[in-house]
Amino acid sequence: MSDCADNTRRTTRPDGARRSRTTAAALAGAALLAPLGLLTATGDATAADNGVWDRIAQCESGGDWHINTGNGYYGGLQFSAGTWRAYGGGAYAPTADQASRDAQIAVATKVQQAQGWGAWPVCSGRAGATGNAPAASGAEAKSGATTKPAPAAEPERTSAHTGRGAARGGYTVREGDTLSTIAARHGTTWQRIYAANRGVVGDDPDLIVPGRRLTL
Repeated sequence: MSDCADNTRRTTRPDGARRSRTTAAALAGAALLAPLGLLTATGDATAADNGVWDRIAQCESGGDWHINTGNGYYGGLQFSAGTWRAYGGGAYAPTADQASRDAQIAVATKVQQAQGWGAWPVCSGRAGATGNAPAASGAEAKSGATTKPAPAAEPERTSAHTGRGAARGGYTVREGDTLSTIAARHGTTWQRIYAANRGVVGDDPDLIVPGRRLTL
């Protein structure tokens, strides 16, 4: 074997090895980047996460899915009786507080699809609710009820949360309420509520007692 041929073989072998190593590194890099591309493609979620209803309920009712304080709004997501019936809630129970959490979420999903997150203007924002409501899978099956068709009349639409804008009369103060949060829920100012209820609230507008009935 000539020195020339031997030298050619020695020179060629490292180059081939380098090319093999370069190709392997490129393939490994592509494998690492592929999941990142997938994450980028799917990063813009079009639906809220599954915990959004619990966060809204925590804001609306302290997370009590069976609350009924006598203020005309029921359950964890504080449905008015009219909204509850209009969106098929009567298939589960007469009022939301008597229905299961899953049933309330099933009805709330229908409300959100019709009205958007503005049905809970304050608490949906605090809960970080964006996009579509998460699918209420299994809620109707767990309730043990057969869903009845909604009434032919168009469901009530309000700019306030879950029907509260339609009925302004009274409000029962709940634990953690302030005049400001009550005013935000009902589309008014705390000064107006205080002026209308000074005899009930007293001289200090920052001190309101749970259970007291306020005029709105």
